[in-house]
Amino acid sequence: MGTINPINYLTIKGFKSIRHLDKLPLTNLNILIGANGVGKSNFVSYFRLLGEVLENRLQVWTAKQGGADRILTYGVKETAVVSSYVEFGLNGYLFNLESTVEGGFTFSREALFFNGSLYGKTWKELGSGHTEAKLPERYQKTSSGDESHYCYDSITSWRVYHFHDTSETAGVKRLCSLHDNEYLRTDASNLAAFLYKLKEEAPLEYQQIRKTIGLAIPFFDDFVLKPQTLPSEEQQIRLLWKQKDNDYALWPSQLSDGSIRFMCLVTALLQPKPPSTIIIDEPELGLHPYAITLLGGLLHSASTRMQIVVSTQSVPLLNEFSVNDLIIVERENEVSVFKRLNEEEFSSWLDDYSVGELWEKNLLGGRPRK
Repeated sequence: MGTINPINYLTIKGFKSIRHLDKLPLTNLNILIGANGVGKSNFVSYFRLLGEVLENRLQVWTAKQGGADRILTYGVKETAVVSSYVEFGLNGYLFNLESTVEGGFTFSREALFFNGSLYGKTWKELGSGHTEAKLPERYQKTSSGDESHYCYDSITSWRVYHFHDTSETAGVKRLCSLHDNEYLRTDASNLAAFLYKLKEEAPLEYQQIRKTIGLAIPFFDDFVLKPQTLPSEEQQIRLLWKQKDNDYALWPSQLSDGSIRFMCLVTALLQPKPPSTIIIDEPELGLHPYAITLLGGLLHSASTRMQIVVSTQSVPLLNEFSVNDLIIVERENEVSVFKRLNEEEFSSWLDDYSVGELWEKNLLGGRPRK
């Protein structure tokens, strides 16, 4: 695997409500705030698009979205192209997608960027007219020193986590394959297998996860992780747990939705070999106020080991961060606008108010206009 890097700058044009986002700088800790419907979820959705592009599933993903007309800003009559350019380390990846008459996309340009050669900045064109990305193919055919390896390895290391589904049919509550443990899946459907591997191979990190969960869920003692062998000889495992002073194994359904989500979040943020960048949409959903405070500390700590991008509307969560960590998202002229703030401009306010209180007072922006 080549060197993996977090994101330095991000350009998105023509994607859903994001008509023109030009070279947004991303730091180790990025907290998106804004009212409902301003485009925070579309920002998170961009990373899903990027992941599908690199998995050669662009056309399938586009069809599930309802076609190109649902993805282009205000449809094909208003917008012709979805453009993306993401910069990371010395590299960058660019693609332009044009809609087809069938409602899919075709690449009008795909290119890699490198800024570390003796010749200065160079572009490596991957072609045009294709319906699925050429980068994965180039990655397979070239040696590890090729630009494609640095680009592919970095982008595929970025992960969108979404732990909202805690219904009875949610993957986190069901049996999963014991061998599905290489990484924590985006919906934590393999949480039991992943924790089992950590318990066996990274016991210090496993104990840290267990103790951190216990801070927010005082009656929680430990997970009960016992593989079972099916008649097919496949080994599977289910997420069970036990209370303090009791060895009886309990089911995930005997925990609140917020408790299950907190377990997933803690595991994602404390995992020993994390992705270089993780993106989480509204992690505060269903959490107790004290758990939200703990989450703020976890995000701070995790940002020293990985890049964090979080979308939130939680005032208590915002209180755990500085103004410099924020990305304000607003709707202007019916499209999404993203901007960073300078904390020095709010220094006099911060003597008397927390960051969350400044947002509530609409002094930071990102609030519904009255």
